[in-house]
Amino acid sequence: MVSCFPDGDRSQPVAVIPDNQRNHVLGIIDGLTEDALRRPVLPSGWTCLGMVQHLTISDERFWFRGIVAGEPAYITTSDEADAAAWRVPPDVPADTVLDAYQQEIELASAVIAATPLDTAPAMWPDEVWPNWKLQDLRAIILHMITETACHAGHLDERVNSSTAAPGLDSASVLTTSDSP
Repeated sequence: MVSCFPDGDRSQPVAVIPDNQRNHVLGIIDGLTEDALRRPVLPSGWTCLGMVQHLTISDERFWFRGIVAGEPAYITTSDEADAAAWRVPPDVPADTVLDAYQQEIELASAVIAATPLDTAPAMWPDEVWPNWKLQDLRAIILHMITETACHAGHLDERVNSSTAAPGLDSASVLTTSDSP
């Protein structure tokens, strides 16, 4: 499991709370087959693997390396980039997406560990949110806890669902094995 403070420093308690949600996401999908990770669970085509990629690119990378650390390459604000974050090409192995999530968590955790909680964002996409702004790292962490918990809830619901979504047959429900 990953931690915002690998050396055990818990001097900024709010900074370790994201670990609980991140680890919950990883625990939900642990043991799912490649097929189950890629299987659309809603008519929109939403997949568990797409959710993990979204969490990697649009949440962990965007908020911590982009907004907090100010690395402009990670500030993606186009609708096309947002939509692409949800789609995992068939030739990209699931392990690659899951490893990228773990790596991005480690990178985000390093940003959190190196940044005082009252530090204002280094960058802000005013073109996207001209009337809304998170004031400091503490607010961004709280936003990310909420965001990750919300997506973890979506994963919980899809993985634990006993019925398929409307428009999908019961064979489309996620399982941790390929047996009926």
